[in-house]
Amino acid sequence: MQTRLFGTLILALTILSAACSRGSTNPDTTGTTGTGVGVRVSQIDTGRSLAADKTISAKADSFKPNDTIYASIATEGTAAAAATLKARWTYQDGQVVDESTQSIAPTGNARTEFHISKPDGWPAGKYKLEVFLNGSSAGTRDVEVER
Repeated sequence: MQTRLFGTLILALTILSAACSRGSTNPDTTGTTGTGVGVRVSQIDTGRSLAADKTISAKADSFKPNDTIYASIATEGTAAAAATLKARWTYQDGQVVDESTQSIAPTGNARTEFHISKPDGWPAGKYKLEVFLNGSSAGTRDVEVER
């Protein structure tokens, strides 16, 4: 009888412990990419125009010299504090063409827009967009400017 009572007590404590730990998830450490917040970059899209919701209207990775090149960065998760997204665009020789930063505080799925333009035209060649989340690389996207 005591063995059965002891087994039931252990089972009840195990279930209670599991239920309590499920509700105490730390938002600063779950779902991260090593950035210290509960947000991650899930997608990087490029194209010639943006929709109102900051998604790319027509995805593209090939552009003309006078095109504005848009990037739409999708993030998932919730940031307990503001997070920083940085877009670094480089030319094929490694030269930094542009770098910009935006502070975000997502509370779920979100989109952030970056873009580059050059009125006198981009040199033809290959370019790389690297996205950083709180200083850590979160992904890249290659694009090309054709004559």
